[in-house]
Amino acid sequence: MATAEAPIIRVRDMVYYAEEPSVLDGAGFKPILDGISFQVYPGEVFGIMGMSGAGKTSILRLLMGLVPVGSGDIEVLGQSIVGMSEQQLNEVRMEMGMCFQYSALLDSLTVAENVAFTLRRRTELSNDEIKRKVAEHLEIVGMAGHEEKMPAELSGGMKKRVGIARALATNPQIMLYDEPSAGLDPIMASVIDELIVRLREEFQMTSVVVTHEVDELFAIADRIMMIYQGRVIASDSPVALRESENAYVQQFVQGQAEGPVTV
Repeated sequence: MATAEAPIIRVRDMVYYAEEPSVLDGAGFKPILDGISFQVYPGEVFGIMGMSGAGKTSILRLLMGLVPVGSGDIEVLGQSIVGMSEQQLNEVRMEMGMCFQYSALLDSLTVAENVAFTLRRRTELSNDEIKRKVAEHLEIVGMAGHEEKMPAELSGGMKKRVGIARALATNPQIMLYDEPSAGLDPIMASVIDELIVRLREEFQMTSVVVTHEVDELFAIADRIMMIYQGRVIASDSPVALRESENAYVQQFVQGQAEGPVTV
């Protein structure tokens, strides 16, 4: 994606180590992510794909400052988050919305209370202002009228949309999606994909989408990065990746059992 704008996210030589002893090798801890570098530009839908366990979700957690980098640097909105205090990280996180794979709604709270959760914890908005924002964001995701329902009453797709509304509630500049269509039927998966694109078009939202659903990602992303064995093996437009001569990329994109990718 050619742009004169500065990246809204810039990752340089990022290394991330797991804590589990099971990943020990002869030289010490083996990195889950090793030398990861990429940039995301304002208004872009940036995709990250790779096999299960490749470290895709770890990248989102690192961008949020939820886990520490082993080495390297992460810049969000022009400032390095490496070494920031929790208070400083919380200020950056207010500009980032996180949509979890399984929505992560609080079962004891209504839909409205779930969407209002971060607003009540991290802002000084009045009850009326919070109620207005909740209604506004549920309308955006097509969930108006469901404010008093409990998560147990919602379908998987409805939960996903409430999760997106909650992430949108602080009006972030960046949205992070972890497997947004996981567990959904094809129709509802398309609804979520269209919502991601609409948020970009209507609100200039920058999105980072992590998934192994190739066709869906290729339909919505401006650029896509592929991770394999902890490293970036390709990063380009969907069209270029479909035409890539990289055997690893082709095997993954085509969903072929035979090839250099081992399981």
